[in-house]
Amino acid sequence: MVSKSRWKLLAMLALVLVVMVWYSISREDRYIELFYFPIPEKKEPCLQGEAESKASKLFGNYSRDQPIFLRLEDYFWVKTPSAYELPYGTKGSEDLLLRVLAITSSSIPKNIQSLRCRRCVVVGNGHRLRNSSLGDAINKYDVVIRLNNAPVAGYEGDVGSKTTMRLFYPESAHFDPKVENNPDTLLVLVAFKAMDFHWIETILSDKKR
Repeated sequence: MVSKSRWKLLAMLALVLVVMVWYSISREDRYIELFYFPIPEKKEPCLQGEAESKASKLFGNYSRDQPIFLRLEDYFWVKTPSAYELPYGTKGSEDLLLRVLAITSSSIPKNIQSLRCRRCVVVGNGHRLRNSSLGDAINKYDVVIRLNNAPVAGYEGDVGSKTTMRLFYPESAHFDPKVENNPDTLLVLVAFKAMDFHWIETILSDKKR
């Protein structure tokens, strides 16, 4: 009697396992179907001012001329002294920021800036991209943004080979940026603590680490 009950329990567990595996596989396909938006082969013309109109609804002070990256000439801590320290403000780090901004520069590449309609995609680091075959679709976007040290080499068929910008912080910086990026990739440091600014200053000033 005990033996039959045990076999019934094992059979039920096996059935549950099969259902879970089937559900997982079906969800994987459904995920790509729901959240993958391919660029049509025939691009539709951009409606003049459409993006700006939508952005203005989200951000009241939105301006197309607003610089994307922090620049030395902004002097934001002089115009509006910050009451908070990093990462919520700049109080106490003004001199460090000045030194870093004095030896850095940033701008959107001219070939991107000149486009009338810029299509962008942010490529995440999730496992769901594995075996997705989305590489060609990702490469069709004008701007491809990647995060941290997500690998590209060896996975081009799934994640593409184009990298316009790579956002990172010191802990996620690749030891050799040339390995996973294009020669013209714009490396963007997302600094939010004092150590991040010390790190970039040390590297760019070729100081002893």
